[in-house]
Amino acid sequence: MALAVYDVARIDALLAALDAGVDISALDAALARLVPDVARRHCDAGDVLEEPFRSHAGFDLHLLDTSGHCLRVTGDPGEAGALLIARKASETAQAEMAR
Repeated sequence: MALAVYDVARIDALLAALDAGVDISALDAALARLVPDVARRHCDAGDVLEEPFRSHAGFDLHLLDTSGHCLRVTGDPGEAGALLIARKASETAQAEMAR
């Protein structure tokens, strides 16, 4: 299932309403209610090389094309069958990893 224009608008409205400290599991639940036919996956933002479809303080949101054998990141909502929520490392976690 591809994302329709109204799906993208609803996702944008949700992201605009979120604060910086949003819990990823709460975001996942909200997206599941908002676009129930679109699958969701999770990873760390550092694991994704492509530019995000949308970016937020705590995470990046990527679109995934699920039409082929392998998933691939796409920028086209018309090709997106899933959302990839890529959690950004917090400043505290980044400082600890730098040590």
